[in-house]
Amino acid sequence: MEATQNPSFFAEYLKLFKQFKLPAFDASAMLESRRKDFEALATANTMALSGLQALGLKQSEMLGAAITRLQSLVAQQNGATGKPASAAAAGEATQQASKAWQKALADVRELAETAYRIHTDSNAVITRRVAENVEELKAMLRPAR
Repeated sequence: MEATQNPSFFAEYLKLFKQFKLPAFDASAMLESRRKDFEALATANTMALSGLQALGLKQSEMLGAAITRLQSLVAQQNGATGKPASAAAAGEATQQASKAWQKALADVRELAETAYRIHTDSNAVITRRVAENVEELKAMLRPAR
């Protein structure tokens, strides 16, 4: 993010635009607007990255929990002796598998909601900056009074 706040980067462009002294064109305002664009993009990218990292962490936690549940079901099915369990135990294992399936679906739904929230938050930053850009452009194009 430090590169977007480098004053020499924008100062060089400002010198370039000032050479062309156009009437009703404020080079400083235009460059300030572009600087804000870069900041908005950096913010959106930072938000998206942190959200994706959180999503990845959540996925790994869910995978670990699913593996633990699966190991538990297999252990219950085989019992302490290592022999297949009775019909009653098999019915219990079926119920546990059904619960595990429902939990997996809830986890997938949670991941989808998290991904949607990441996308929405990142887009909100960019949308807000686009609206600000339009207002800045309108202000720059207004005739001087």
